[in-house]
Amino acid sequence: MPKRGAVLLRIANVNPDSVGTHSDRVLYGAVGIFILLYFGYATAGGAAFVDASANYAHPWWQWLVGPLVGIGVVAFDRAVVGRVSVSFERLDSADSRHLLRRPTVGLYLGRLGLALLFAALITEPLMLARYRGEIDARLNEVHNRQIAVADTGGAIGAYDARLRRLQAETADDDGSVAALGGRAAQKRRDARTLYRQAISDSAGDGVTRKAGCPAGGYCDRLVQRSRSLDDQAAALDAQAAELQDTQRTARTARDAEAAALTGAISRQRLANAEAITADAGFGARTKAMWYLVSSDFWGVGVFYAGIALLLVALDCAAVGLKFVSYGNAYERTEARIARRREHAAAIAHQREIHDARILGEAATRVVADGIAAATRDEQVARAAADRARAQLHAAVTGTATPETARALAAADVRAGQAVRA
Repeated sequence: MPKRGAVLLRIANVNPDSVGTHSDRVLYGAVGIFILLYFGYATAGGAAFVDASANYAHPWWQWLVGPLVGIGVVAFDRAVVGRVSVSFERLDSADSRHLLRRPTVGLYLGRLGLALLFAALITEPLMLARYRGEIDARLNEVHNRQIAVADTGGAIGAYDARLRRLQAETADDDGSVAALGGRAAQKRRDARTLYRQAISDSAGDGVTRKAGCPAGGYCDRLVQRSRSLDDQAAALDAQAAELQDTQRTARTARDAEAAALTGAISRQRLANAEAITADAGFGARTKAMWYLVSSDFWGVGVFYAGIALLLVALDCAAVGLKFVSYGNAYERTEARIARRREHAAAIAHQREIHDARILGEAATRVVADGIAAATRDEQVARAAADRARAQLHAAVTGTATPETARALAAADVRAGQAVRA
């Protein structure tokens, strides 16, 4: 087998020695290639997810997390691909139907769930990076609309309403002063008119057609009325000045409050703009992406769905090939090796159990014989002690009584029985 093919088989976590057919080499070589492709996809997706979690600050350590994610998922895929479901029932059977267990969908459903999870966590950041320009344009539109709404409502709306009330109060004060000034100006204009009429009358061009301005005459009355209007105008000016003095304290307070409100509005607008502009993270971009997909499905949605399905297919390709290749020559070969090894181990285990049973029985017999011999030795010793006791009694008394003779005879009998036993 070429070295490149053996490397791909090792990547696919299969035993090259058990791959004997060309179809199996092609199959597991493809699995190895898909695993390598998926490692690159998972690395880029993990880094993109970390970047999205960091609010697209592009941290350098995203390329440390990405390979770890890829290694973890590839390790799981290799464990699934390299697993052969060997049946250890009826190890003495040579029927090929007894080599493998029936496949269970639990492991593959778990892998499919993991694929969908990674499709949501890894594929989505990659898709957001793919459509970054369209998403930025959509976010800019949304942010401008949000800024316009924020400028007319909330705290800024309340500040604007208060500022308008202050401006209205200032306008009312200015209107009061202006009204007095207007009345004074009107009286001055009337006074000038009367004075011109008096001059005309004194020249003989007036109502009386007489020259001069005698006291008490019509000309004199015009002059008096003109002076009176000037006095009234001066009084109105003084009243306006006095009104301005009384308004000065309130006006100063309103001006200070208006300046504070203007600063507060500026700060609030800046804060709103920063907050709205900062709302451009993973959630906002995902929402913008789904808006683009739903609003322009044939322009954006088709390509989005196609690329997403392609990446999910890449995610499940290795395990899918493993699932459809159940019972191939490689798995049967591995099953035969495993069953043969298990059968040999089972036979050796039975032999060890038999040897241990024989050894136990022999040890039991040896122990029983030792106990019996010890019992016989104790009986002989007891009989010898009885005879010695009887002989000692006879020697001490110097006479052989019938009891002593019977005791000696009984001791001899027990000693003989013990020796025979």
